[in-house]
Amino acid sequence: MLGWIYMILAILLEVAGTTCMKFSEGFTKVWPSIFIFVFYALCFSILTLALKTIEISLAYAIWSGLGTVLIVSIGILWFQESVNIVKILSIVLILIGVIGLHISHEPVSEEEGILSSVATSVDQLETTQPSKTQDILPPVSDPALIMPESVEYPESEKVPIIKVLSKNHAED
Repeated sequence: MLGWIYMILAILLEVAGTTCMKFSEGFTKVWPSIFIFVFYALCFSILTLALKTIEISLAYAIWSGLGTVLIVSIGILWFQESVNIVKILSIVLILIGVIGLHISHEPVSEEEGILSSVATSVDQLETTQPSKTQDILPPVSDPALIMPESVEYPESEKVPIIKVLSKNHAED
């Protein structure tokens, strides 16, 4: 339940920050310009707290979707922005998408948290990352990709790569 309270607060702070963008008139008004950063900093901090118990895909969809719907509504009602059937249908589709994502996710209790089905902390998570590059890269079989032992210059002798690199480096 606390995660959802954080989510609602994050949405409201994001809407406040975006509204301040309009009031700042391109950063020409000082206080609205300052409040943009204050509201967004608080918004992302609180959204991070919501992510402790809400899956990121669901949280971001709700945060951005409902934030968009609220901003469009504020634009229409407060700033007298245009409204037409396409805009209304688009808002309805956003709401349907957010509701669909909410219905489709598997709930995780707040006591358990998101990591509980796998581990109780990040330290207990198993990694599947290979320890060496050789473990993930296939062996090189293309002769064009294999580093030569020496370089042959026209009208010159074969010079080992190490000497060439040393010469060029000395000139720098």
